[in-house]
Amino acid sequence: MRKRRVLRRLLIACGLAIVGALALFGIAWAMTPIPDSTQEQATAQGSIIYYRDGKTVLARQGVDRRNVELAKVPEHVRDAVIAAENRSFYQDSGVSVKGTSRALWSTLTGQQLQGGSTITQQLVRNYYSGLSQERSVTRKFKEIMISIKVDQSKPKDWVLEQYLNTIYFGRGANGIQAAAQAYFGKDVGKLTVAEGAYLATVIQQPSRFADPEGDDLAAAQGRWRAVVAAMGETGALDAEQVAAQRFPDLKAPKKPFVLKGQAQYMLDQVTAELNRRGYSDEDINGGGLRVVTTFDRKLMDAAERAVREAVPESTPKKVRTGLAAVDPATGEVVAFYGGDPRRSDYDNAFSAKVPAGSTFKPYTLATALDNGFGLSTRVNGNSPMRVASDPDHPIPNDSGRSYGQINLVTATQNSVNTAFVDLGQKVGLDKVAATVKSAGIPADQLRQHQAAAAFPLGVASVSAVQNASGFSAFANGGIHMEAHVVKSVKDADGVKNVIKPVATKVVGEQAAADTTYAMQQVVKYGTGTAARLYDRPVAGKTGTTDDSVSVWFNGFTPQLAVAVDMFRDDNKTVTIPGYGVQFGGQLPAQIWRAFMTEAMAGKPVVDFPEPSELGYGYSTPDWERSVPDERETREPDDWGSPEPEFTEPPANDPTVTQEPEDNGVPDESGPPTEQPEGPPTFGPDQGLGRSPDE
Repeated sequence: MRKRRVLRRLLIACGLAIVGALALFGIAWAMTPIPDSTQEQATAQGSIIYYRDGKTVLARQGVDRRNVELAKVPEHVRDAVIAAENRSFYQDSGVSVKGTSRALWSTLTGQQLQGGSTITQQLVRNYYSGLSQERSVTRKFKEIMISIKVDQSKPKDWVLEQYLNTIYFGRGANGIQAAAQAYFGKDVGKLTVAEGAYLATVIQQPSRFADPEGDDLAAAQGRWRAVVAAMGETGALDAEQVAAQRFPDLKAPKKPFVLKGQAQYMLDQVTAELNRRGYSDEDINGGGLRVVTTFDRKLMDAAERAVREAVPESTPKKVRTGLAAVDPATGEVVAFYGGDPRRSDYDNAFSAKVPAGSTFKPYTLATALDNGFGLSTRVNGNSPMRVASDPDHPIPNDSGRSYGQINLVTATQNSVNTAFVDLGQKVGLDKVAATVKSAGIPADQLRQHQAAAAFPLGVASVSAVQNASGFSAFANGGIHMEAHVVKSVKDADGVKNVIKPVATKVVGEQAAADTTYAMQQVVKYGTGTAARLYDRPVAGKTGTTDDSVSVWFNGFTPQLAVAVDMFRDDNKTVTIPGYGVQFGGQLPAQIWRAFMTEAMAGKPVVDFPEPSELGYGYSTPDWERSVPDERETREPDDWGSPEPEFTEPPANDPTVTQEPEDNGVPDESGPPTEQPEGPPTFGPDQGLGRSPDE
């Protein structure tokens, strides 16, 4: 009788315990929903930045992952992963009772925690937010609950697809597609059975098996054989196929990605523009973007070569050189030279802004020609000139030379300061400022200068890119195309956004043609003869500020506008031992010609449009009319690289892993301790244009 009572009590107690356990399980089940967000790193896909050909990689950003649909993963690769990690994947409920019990017992008894995790559990741990990697019973129970719920609510194929795209495979590769590239240099769809089995092998110990040697190699081979044997046991391979497998050849690990040459500056500008166009840093680093830039790799090399070969070795470290090339028809910045990224965080082409000097005069000329003046208009070229608004500060010509009453062609050809001050007063400085703004130079760079009589002489500071972009409007019939460095962006879903630059009318077509004609005379007979190209017409303008604080040559052909400037980061005179004080018609013009000679090689010769009748003996000579005007039918230049379809490059593209070479050219930025906090800036009293410049 007593035994019966004890037994009954035990049964009641067990029943109550079971009921309590079920109740607790029910509460835990109800209180553990599937997280509604994923871990950022689990789904992030790195972006690739390309040169303008859409194939050559410029840079990689963010996580090395490219998600693929399960259907694109060969069945034998899926079978290998299942055989290695979770043979009962398609039959279990998302958890392994045996494995989980073993892991919990190890935890409760204080022994080393064992895994025992299914593919679903591994996915839950690495995929969903709110689950840490800590080793605790609480975390394990939460993982089990969510895994069961995921198994009940999601198809098995969905779980496997997310798992294959989430898991880390070593060599910096996240997901099966990145792993296929990292280990075998091919897309996942081309993996052999042996290669798929090796990727399944590394999941267990990705760091150890990433590049195994010695004992690690022997261990990797042993694990690989076990995976292949498991595929035979699961029926994925027959006995003959198992016996036929051979350990695959692993590709050498890729070197760490290195930005070489101007790539860091390019990446900085691309990132900044993407931000301006609404792409966040998170989009760039984890959104799987495929970005095609405007940069032409060959022209980028040509720009660097032109500077390095022209700038003497005796050049002081504080002297900087910038170059920028813009396609007038599209506004694309196809090339630039910004200095050495290893020595300066800011570049000389986009970031550094220095007084424009006499390269600003064509903006005044174009404004006048668009407001009823003609090239035969006479202006006062005498020196000095006193302006009523500021009679205490007379404006001189270079060496105090007086030219008398001269037309606008002569004034431009000889860069006569007083002639342009007079012209600015006649046409109105507000109109000149409006022209400059419409040519792409921001208003805040002009505001403190535009009321000054010397405004037409280039007292405002601009960058090389801005000045090249401004002059590109003259080459494009008076229409300015917004300068930009991104051609197109394709997101991870394949949606492509082609950048459409803003087009702005700066001046009328005839005013642009006449301005261009006057600048042709600068190169033919004036201060810019060092920039002549032997095979085609060139229009341009030199610029030298007071004391040669900055020196420029800014010129163009119908196909390409290029600006070159030189300056010091301490705002002192640009002087080179053995070469003396520099002027715009010297080294800047020589660098310009060296770059353009290479950039225009093989390009068709296109003449500039005819100017209007000039009078006073000025007209276009017959020999200048011999080349037919192709400008009206010209298509935008593709610089040899049309907009392509995107192609996934090999992850170890050798074109982007070389360290930049130090060829002994003097440092253009000086030691880091001497660098200013930001780009060079100049006060409003600096930069009075010289005349003649050179």
